[in-house]
Amino acid sequence: MAKFSEQMQAIFDRYTEEVSSDPVSLDEVAIWAIDRGLYRPAPRDIVKIFRDALADSLRQEKRVDAKGRKYRAKHSMRTWVKGQQLSLWADIDTAPRSFLEKSFSQRRKAIADDCFQIKQDVDHFNDEHLDEEAIQMVIDFTEDVAEMEAASQQDSGDEEAA
Repeated sequence: MAKFSEQMQAIFDRYTEEVSSDPVSLDEVAIWAIDRGLYRPAPRDIVKIFRDALADSLRQEKRVDAKGRKYRAKHSMRTWVKGQQLSLWADIDTAPRSFLEKSFSQRRKAIADDCFQIKQDVDHFNDEHLDEEAIQMVIDFTEDVAEMEAASQQDSGDEEAA
């Protein structure tokens, strides 16, 4: 039996074959699939629904420190407990350093994984479209981060002036 993600991919592929290969909203694909009985959600455990909503909310909580930096208040770390992978959450201002080092390391690895994948995707596209100008993808974010940092300092200066 195909994994859930493979079943979802097959539904999307079927949509592009039967309806259109143009870019599409996933809402449109979902409605199409549900109308045709291709997707029947299993009853979800209310704890899982709450956990997902809570995690989304915790990721969004920001604070401002004494220097005017906006920082994320809650952080997670994936770990194994009794043979089961769990995400543990803590507040940045009270969590142990070891927890935050692992959390930051896992977030950095996720960014690196995304950068690797986008490079693979861009390289593939460029190789398949040799008659077009190659898409350039800069993976070094040093300038982007510096610009964001400068803008956030500018914004906090504007707020103090108001």
